[in-house]
Amino acid sequence: MSSCCTPGQGDVTTVALSPAPRPPVAPAERAAGRLIDLPGGRFLMGTDDPDSFPADGEGPVREVGVGPFRIAPTTVTNARFAQFVEATGHVTEAEHFGVSFVFGGFLSDQVAAVSPAVAAVPWWRAVPGASWRHPEGAGSSVTTRRGHPVVHVSWNDAQAYCAWSGTRLPTEAEWEYAARGGLRQRRYPWGDDLTPGGRHMCNIWQGDFPTLNTAEDGYEGTAPAKSFRPNGFGLYNVVGNVWEWCADRFAPGTSRVMRGGSYLCHDSYCNRYRVAARSSNTPDSSTGNIGFRVAADGPRPPS
Repeated sequence: MSSCCTPGQGDVTTVALSPAPRPPVAPAERAAGRLIDLPGGRFLMGTDDPDSFPADGEGPVREVGVGPFRIAPTTVTNARFAQFVEATGHVTEAEHFGVSFVFGGFLSDQVAAVSPAVAAVPWWRAVPGASWRHPEGAGSSVTTRRGHPVVHVSWNDAQAYCAWSGTRLPTEAEWEYAARGGLRQRRYPWGDDLTPGGRHMCNIWQGDFPTLNTAEDGYEGTAPAKSFRPNGFGLYNVVGNVWEWCADRFAPGTSRVMRGGSYLCHDSYCNRYRVAARSSNTPDSSTGNIGFRVAADGPRPPS
């Protein structure tokens, strides 16, 4: 189903789809050794913010407990995902389908001409050949974006990476606990002011969506995974930049939770770059603004 945040594979009508086979599982690359240990505990999850989206299930505020766990300080980068692909031969679902979704403003005239718009959200284009290797389709690459979040990865692709790396996706409660960075019921990971002292704290859209992005925060598309100030737990870019897959279902059915918002979020239509905001997509869907970070059970065993 289309949303202003991310279209899904159900919006593709011009490409024959086939399921991606499960990749072989290679020896773990010990990603869990680079995770941040968090003690867990009880915290206030959700929000009753007047700017929230009640239909998304953001509220009511409720006390939730999470056990000790570990979580990555950044989303998985193109460089790390490339290591996974090299080790396993994994072919992403976007590559199997032959198409993924890209914000139309990023496309060359040649690519735009063969990339139909999504009817409900026409700023999104279904781009033939768009994938994690070619984020804007033919002629684009991640050569200069190795430290940026990997995108055009489905929930299923993220699960395959986790199986290889000895990690897992965070639960939605773990994600919000970690994103809050120890703050109690604040709108953002750093407080309630979006730009304290005029300082940009995350990568979102500035200007007039979807026609003008002034990029005052320094980025039109993705920013490097370790950008801006980390939150109180040492996590980078938990809001803005790219949506992050979580383990949970959004509601009964097939859709999976995504948290954090992306570089395309703007308060005129989608202020889902708040820590309590949530969205979803089907587990086979991919776009140019969805990535993931990994987690693991904790605490880390003694060496």
